[in-house]
Amino acid sequence: MAETAEKFNTAMSTWQEWQDAPWGRLRYAIAEANLARHLDDLLGGPLRVLDVAGGNGGDAIRLAAHGHHVTIVDYADAMLAAAAEQAEAQGLAGMITCVQAGVNALPAELVSGEFDVVLCYNLIQYMDDVRQTLAATLAPLRSGGLLSVMSSNRHAAPLTAAVREMDLAAALAALNTDQGHTQMFDSQLTLSTAEEIIPMLEDLGCQNVHHYGVRCVGDYIVDDARKHDPAFYADLERLELAMAARHPYKHTARFFHLITHKS
Repeated sequence: MAETAEKFNTAMSTWQEWQDAPWGRLRYAIAEANLARHLDDLLGGPLRVLDVAGGNGGDAIRLAAHGHHVTIVDYADAMLAAAAEQAEAQGLAGMITCVQAGVNALPAELVSGEFDVVLCYNLIQYMDDVRQTLAATLAPLRSGGLLSVMSSNRHAAPLTAAVREMDLAAALAALNTDQGHTQMFDSQLTLSTAEEIIPMLEDLGCQNVHHYGVRCVGDYIVDDARKHDPAFYADLERLELAMAARHPYKHTARFFHLITHKS
């Protein structure tokens, strides 16, 4: 665990550069829009949100800016420090709480079933036991609350290898493996699909699982330089928003995004 945390800490500057790049901005914008479709289902005023493996607060800051109280849990101390610094810089320090912990060792005060929303983004691909991880993220959630899960999509791996890397042998191999690797964090990944995770969520008591895609087409446009053009980026974001909930595009998106209610 400590070794993994250090990998995330070491990659902090690279991660922040990725977040500011067009592909990072798309990831956050589309995820926020997908979640916003469901927040009106929750009654009351400001929501209590738990962001598990929330890193440097990319999602949490956006929610806090809308008036929600967000607790970020992560075991990488540099990530949490960056989240606190960003919250302070944007005048949101009172809306953000940072807790250093792992998903399977959450402090007792968090596992109380009082959160309205739990985010679990880009975590399960790093975990050996996905079902156990999903159960751990559901524990802090109140009945009727929203669980939002995002992960790298195995269906995208062959397309990425073929279209972006022009490596047809790697694309063929990717059809028959669930293993991947992230260069940024130098970590092995176990890739899954929405079709595999949805039954797990339902078995754990979740209802009405909604499936979205994040970055349905942007990753397959190989001209990355053009994505930095504001007009082109704006058109790309509009297209991504239109595709996010549509079949078949959500099935081959770079990330699958599942939003569900806890029963």
